[in-house]
Amino acid sequence: MTDTEVLRYTAFSGDPNGGNPAGVVLDAAGLDDAAMLEIAAGLGYSETAFLTAPPQGLGGQEGRSFTARYFSPKAEVPFCGHATIATAVALGERIGPGELLLATPAGTVPVSVTVEDGRLRATLTSVEPHTEEIGDADLTEALAALDWPRADLDPAFPPRIAYAGARHLVLGAATRARLADLDYDFARLEALMQRLDLTTVQLVHRAGPAEFHVRDPFPVGGVVEDPATGAAAAAFGAYARELGLVPEEAELTLHQGADMGRPGVLTVELREGDPRVRVGGEGVRIP
Repeated sequence: MTDTEVLRYTAFSGDPNGGNPAGVVLDAAGLDDAAMLEIAAGLGYSETAFLTAPPQGLGGQEGRSFTARYFSPKAEVPFCGHATIATAVALGERIGPGELLLATPAGTVPVSVTVEDGRLRATLTSVEPHTEEIGDADLTEALAALDWPRADLDPAFPPRIAYAGARHLVLGAATRARLADLDYDFARLEALMQRLDLTTVQLVHRAGPAEFHVRDPFPVGGVVEDPATGAAAAAFGAYARELGLVPEEAELTLHQGADMGRPGVLTVELREGDPRVRVGGEGVRIP
């Protein structure tokens, strides 16, 4: 592993001090699961992405298709949006902008890399999403772990589990102050999330018709909070459309990370007639 090059990029910000940092290993050939987990744990970011050769028949352009796996410091996760954006930007710097195709444990994820105002930007297209209801007892336990009274929930946002590559519990905060005050029981929330197979809890406050502030506790990954969560943004886009909170075709802006000193911006695009969700943002290497 001493010869393995581990790159560090931030996603959903053009500032290395903003957004969500991710590890990127562009050549993970020869690394087994234990080695990948060890690298991710040593780096300490919420996720690290590992690329290897694409599976036979994946398609895509030659030299621009890969197998991608994602590890938090504690375990492998099926999909990670910010590490995908970080990886795409890293590849864009090396092989140029254009289309990429990733075979992930959650399914095939196309990613487009473009240059805007001299900056690289990547947009992923999620696997097909869905939502499901959460039982009242599980919701009660989640709120107890968060120390949120039910009165602090926004009734316009029914609690749901949303999926677009990974599972996230979506809860609406009635006020921005409620969202800003996050001090939860790490072990209690982690236990519930393990039982429900959740990757994060997506806490949301609506700032405008298409503008939202979000936060994502991530105890199952071994970190208190994720600064910018692409997979949760995709899941939230599907949730918001399914619940009629936004139009069938819309572009949403999600602000995340400001409360922990790493502000980032995630763009969520919904297209009429296409159930998939596109999530995009800038990325930049961390010196």
